[in-house]
Amino acid sequence: MNRIYAIQTFFLIFFLTLLAGCSDSSPDNTTAPLSANNVNLIFVSSPDLAYQAVGDVDPNTANLTSQGLQRSLLIAPYLKQQLLGGKNVTAIYALAPMTHLQNAIKYSNVPDMTAIGFIQQFALLNQITMPVTPTSAYPGSSYTANSFTINASYASGSLPGGVPAQLDGYCPGCTGLDFNNTHNNNDTLVTGIINNNVPGYYVFSAPWETTRDLLAKINTLYGNKLNIPTIYMGPNYVYTISIPLSGSPNLVSYNSNLTPPSTYPVLPAPVQSAACTNSQQSFFKAVRTGGVDGASVPGNSNTNQRVYIVRHANAHPDPAFKFENGNYVGAGQWRALALSKALSDALRGKKNPDMVYSIDPAQWYPTSLAQTYTVSYVRPSLTVLPYAIANNLPFYLAANFTIVDAPTLDSGVAQTTSNFFFTGGNLSNKTILLAWESGHIRPFLNALLASYGGPNPPQILTAGPPDGAWPHDDYDTIWTVTLDAQGNLTVDNELCEGIDSSTLPAMAPQF
Repeated sequence: MNRIYAIQTFFLIFFLTLLAGCSDSSPDNTTAPLSANNVNLIFVSSPDLAYQAVGDVDPNTANLTSQGLQRSLLIAPYLKQQLLGGKNVTAIYALAPMTHLQNAIKYSNVPDMTAIGFIQQFALLNQITMPVTPTSAYPGSSYTANSFTINASYASGSLPGGVPAQLDGYCPGCTGLDFNNTHNNNDTLVTGIINNNVPGYYVFSAPWETTRDLLAKINTLYGNKLNIPTIYMGPNYVYTISIPLSGSPNLVSYNSNLTPPSTYPVLPAPVQSAACTNSQQSFFKAVRTGGVDGASVPGNSNTNQRVYIVRHANAHPDPAFKFENGNYVGAGQWRALALSKALSDALRGKKNPDMVYSIDPAQWYPTSLAQTYTVSYVRPSLTVLPYAIANNLPFYLAANFTIVDAPTLDSGVAQTTSNFFFTGGNLSNKTILLAWESGHIRPFLNALLASYGGPNPPQILTAGPPDGAWPHDDYDTIWTVTLDAQGNLTVDNELCEGIDSSTLPAMAPQF
């Protein structure tokens, strides 16, 4: 049952009034920025089905509504300017979505994508400098982009049921939050930051249940001297614990007073269109019909299914295509927010998606340069989250197998991906928008084509440059897979998003 935060606000104000003058530890309300000399723990309560401002979460899908998305876009500059004083964030931690499966009115066991979606705009208002391998195209050893890493991976022992362990163990340096705080991993994460005593701004995005418990844990570390809020005040409230390098911590609350509109956000400038020319990827179309050219429909093939496959939004801003932090960059937010209209135009006259799928953003991998950094792979899911919001669609994650830890684009991962989406009947009669890792798209389509047998099954080129022959700067191509009522297969790349990547601004749109 939803808790109507306006009612709770009344009781909390009444409760705090009773406490006035009785304690010096009640949270201060302020608009002053936090001190960069302190360890600042900043808690943003993302909405979920249980705790939200009315209208922020769709009760049918458990996803953000357009109003909830608007709130996330508006709270981002508030955090950046009012709390950080325009300075750069130090770290961002978000809920691993599969640790909080929600049961909406129409759909069950929906991963909680709201926490990671709620903090994305803020992440893109910060900059990060990452090491890159020098090349002739770009001789520098580092590159700075308008983006920031979001830590959303599983901690040790906190894998939800059905989620496999990564081949190389748990992610060092990119652990996120666990809704159930399994083995007290959330507490360990926060106390580790406190004990490291490194000044900066550490931002946490999670539902109120997780936020409340983390605040209570920190309070116990300081002898329960902080008057921690226990009643939900709504998503406009941001709670901070500011810890001087010497001295006592302060609990400070901020109220953004946001009143977001209920309509889908309008970008501050139009996104330029581009024609579909197949200049990036040569036109390909293959039809596999049972009984023709030695092909046979696999016995467990889905039927009456269509899948539109897109790559994640723009991620490589450097000329050498070496920048890598798991997120997309500022230009990618323009694409992600424009994707709903772009796909509506691209799919005019065709079946529109009735569900959205992507990779579990908790999956992680090491970046280049001797695996100096490990990052959560958040950008495919965040690319299509706005589309799901705009169209009130359920958002699911392919979380029971890994792809990003595969040392090569091997046939095992490709076949597993093909089996997951195109066999077993669970996704029969569905039209799906799928955001995937570009280097794995062609290999799993080839595995699907090969599963129909025959002496010379058609294959898509995967040799050549990295990423399975998918051009680094191609964010536009759409691959379409169609299975008819008998399971006969068609694969083509006729469609494109129709967005001109070269004109997208480097900075994320401002709201």
